[in-house]
Parts: sequence; structure tokens; C-alpha cells
Amino acid sequence: MDLNSLAENTTAQGDTAYQLESLYDMVMNGGPVMVPIGLCSVVALGYTVERFVRLAPAKIGNRRFGQGVLEVVREGGPDPGLEACHGKSNPLSRILAEALRRWRAGLVERDKAVEDAGAREVHRMAANLRPLQVVAMLAPLLGLLGTVWGMIQAFSKLAAADSLAKPELLASGISQALVTTAAGLAIAIPTQAAYFYFRGRIDRFTRMVEDIYVELGEIQEGRDGGGHANS
Repeated sequence: MDLNSLAENTTAQGDTAYQLESLYDMVMNGGPVMVPIGLCSVVALGYTVERFVRLAPAKIGNRRFGQGVLEVVREGGPDPGLEACHGKSNPLSRILAEALRRWRAGLVERDKAVEDAGAREVHRMAANLRPLQVVAMLAPLLGLLGTVWGMIQAFSKLAAADSLAKPELLASGISQALVTTAAGLAIAIPTQAAYFYFRGRIDRFTRMVEDIYVELGEIQEGRDGGGHANS
């Protein structure tokens, strides 16, 4: 029983090692185009990790923080709210601070200031998404280039080979040529998915800021209206 289990484990390990070796051989046989494709994978991984950290809710500000600032403003007015914003350094706190600094300004001036501040923050948040978009577009094209180049080489060898070896040689050449296309797609698909995921985070942040700013305007109207009524 133990010998059978040992034999099965040995066979499974051997199959895994063979699969890894075959995958390594496929990558190595992809040709020189695999080098820029590999660089694309490194760039995509680096920027994906960087954006995942930078666009975390704790880094950009979440609804809980925004609601906390609104409660402070509702109870104490704009100055305590501004102090609460200065206690944090994130895009949401900076946008809200811009609105609170212009609490007593005209509505048009305040809206313009908040719009400009929001545009600056969104631009910063989206700045490092561009490389992901470039990699997602470039990797499949590099893979296609490698495939075309491999096909050219395969048919060149086919023309010079013995007629009996032509079918096997053609199949081998096409198989190697398609490796680059597969590699390019394997990099482009998750990179494109990461790009849209981060764009979704930024869009959700934008909608959250709009909701909080609308609520801030309602708080101001309530405080100003209450003040006029009491006087």
C-alpha cells in the first residue's frame, strides 16, 4: 500500500516537473520577441501592485471618513471640519478642505474650486494607469509580431528541408511561432482587467465625492437658514 502511494507520488512529481520543463522550453523557444514581452509582464506587475496600494480606500479616503467630516461640520461649522481634514492627507480630505475653505464664498466660486481640486486628485490617481493601458495594447501586438516572424522562419526552413521531413518540421515551427501570441495574450488579458478595475475604483471615488459634496451643501443651507431664522 505504501509502495503504491510512493509510486503514485513519484509519478505525479515527475509529471509536474515535465510540465514545468515543457513550459520553460516553450518560453525559451519563443524567440527574441519573448524578451520585450517579458519586460511588459514586469512593468504590468509593478504598476498593478503600486496602484493597488495607492488606490486602497484607506489611502484615498473612504465614505466613513467623509461622513465623519460632515458630522463635525454639522455640529461645529466649517472650521472644526477643516481641522479634521488637515488631520488626514488623502485626496478626499484635500477636496473637502477646499470646499470648507470657501464656505462663505459664493456658490459658483466654491463649486469651481472643488471641481478643480477634484480634477487634480483624479488626475494624480489615474496617472500610473497609463502604463497598464499601454502594456495591454502592446503585448498582443508583440506576440503577433513574434508569431509572424516565427512563421517566416518555419517556412524558410521548410523550403530548404527534405520533402519527407516537411510535415513534422512545419508542425514544430508553427507550434513555436504561436508561443509568442499566447504569451502576449496571457499578459494583456489580466493587465486590461487590472486597468478597468482601477478605473472603476476612481469612478466610485468620484461618485462618492459628489454625494458628500451635495450633503455638505445641504448642511450649509441648514446652518445658514437656521442662523437667519434665529436672528
